[in-house]
Amino acid sequence: MAKLSVEEVKHVAKLARLAITDEEAEKFATQLDAITDFANELQELDTTDVVPTTHVLPVHNVFREDIPAKGLDRDLMMKNVKEQQDGLVKVPPIIAQ
Repeated sequence: MAKLSVEEVKHVAKLARLAITDEEAEKFATQLDAITDFANELQELDTTDVVPTTHVLPVHNVFREDIPAKGLDRDLMMKNVKEQQDGLVKVPPIIAQ
């Protein structure tokens, strides 16, 4: 890959609306060249027998099995309710009229 010029770095900084000095542009051009050189070195590695991974640690589903169970007894639960109507909990309206 071609080396990044200082003008290209300044252009990208302008597109990103970043104000950088000439010294910073030179520094970033050098750093970006080092990064792209390293990426090119990685491209040379033989990865034919390497299994692709999506996570560094083995990840597995930790959810419990979904087993139906009996819910709370309605009469027992309604003993703790201030107001009820037709077997349902009655709450104040939340939409102002």
